[in-house]
Amino acid sequence: MSENSPPTGTPAPDERHARVDAAKSDTSDEGGDGEAGSSSRAARTALWAVVAAHAISQTGNVVTAFAVPFYVLALGGSGVEIGVAAAFATAPVIIGGPLGGVVVDRVGHRRAAIVADVVSGASVVAMPVLALTVGLPFWALLALVFVGGLLDTPGQTARRVMLPGLTERAGVRIERSVGLLDGSERFAKLVGASLAGLLVAAVGPIGALFVNAATFAVSAVLTWALVPRDVKAAEANTGIGGARRGSFWADLAEGARFVVRDPLMRLLVGLVLITNLLDAARGSTLLPLYANDRLGGAAALGLLVATMGGCALLGNVAFGFIAHRVPRRVTFAVCFTLAGGPSSLAFALGAPLPVLVAATALAGLAAGSLNPILATVELERVPEHMRGRVFGLINAGAWAGVPFGALLGGLAADTIGLAFAFGIVAAAYVVTTLTPLTGGSWRLMERNKSAHHVGNDRP
Repeated sequence: MSENSPPTGTPAPDERHARVDAAKSDTSDEGGDGEAGSSSRAARTALWAVVAAHAISQTGNVVTAFAVPFYVLALGGSGVEIGVAAAFATAPVIIGGPLGGVVVDRVGHRRAAIVADVVSGASVVAMPVLALTVGLPFWALLALVFVGGLLDTPGQTARRVMLPGLTERAGVRIERSVGLLDGSERFAKLVGASLAGLLVAAVGPIGALFVNAATFAVSAVLTWALVPRDVKAAEANTGIGGARRGSFWADLAEGARFVVRDPLMRLLVGLVLITNLLDAARGSTLLPLYANDRLGGAAALGLLVATMGGCALLGNVAFGFIAHRVPRRVTFAVCFTLAGGPSSLAFALGAPLPVLVAATALAGLAAGSLNPILATVELERVPEHMRGRVFGLINAGAWAGVPFGALLGGLAADTIGLAFAFGIVAAAYVVTTLTPLTGGSWRLMERNKSAHHVGNDRP
């Protein structure tokens, strides 16, 4: 989930578990000279490698998101063509999410993460190579963008599913490792947006894509060199890589049944599906068009996206200090509304750039709490032995509307205009993100209402 933690009162089971983990961390530090201490240090190195690889890989994705629409514009493309390119970049999530999630559970998380980065990097480097040699027509760009995105989600899932096993071995609380991974993604958007804006403005989209390909190579090397080969065995010891059950399709069906039957998972997938559709219309199509038409090009877009990423990172860090004192559901709803409504309204009203930056900063600060809440709820409710396929299915469901959002954004820009399109996004965002306040199964988000906790092996 967009990707997509926590409240008050008497300590819940997972809070007590977190404190035990903290005690383990202290013990492992004291015994650092022994075998356990050495194993803990190696696991911490691997954990940081996973976090760094995730950040670098996500930086590459941000550069792609910048370079592709400006390459299409350089070819004389329209808003609809930018929307089509964005749709081809995100549609693979719907395929690669569920199918790749089963593969991640079966072939091993380390191997899946490395292969995903290698394939993504190869498809990205093919774009500038073709453009500078035989040419890169629009249809070929779409094909490469599709291939590049096909394994992107399985790679992200593999890194996320590696967290609990490495976290336990490293003696780190799961909330902390989830926050680190989400914070690394926020940091990647900050650095990637700034880098992409400067690269596209300085050397053009083709040159930016060469840099992008290098990020995937670095991510793959980090995972290969620093994450141990026995990570799969470590996961099996903690219940994450469990015994194989049946065929590929049986595993996929088991994960699908879990998502469909869990009332909170259904609501979360539906909510994030709609907001991701709106975000795709806004971020993949409307914002590049707005920046090109009214703000002077890629540099202004880079400033806005970097502001969003930087403030989201600050919000993520700040949320870590107050997470245990606030209710998840209310915090989630209010912050989600602030993350999309006011900023979209500012664009709809044609506000000057300083106001747009301020509205984007507010959106980023609010967005910092969203993914930690979502990720922790998922880890609490999803059994360890099926997290790969369930997370893949959740991502696929949440991203199912993204290709349509990108297309609808392009159509809206070409028909009703940018201002009306942003206004529709603002209104729809507010109505959708306030639904958790209605209660019902949304109350299961709260820590003391959760049915499952990190470490459980069965629903």
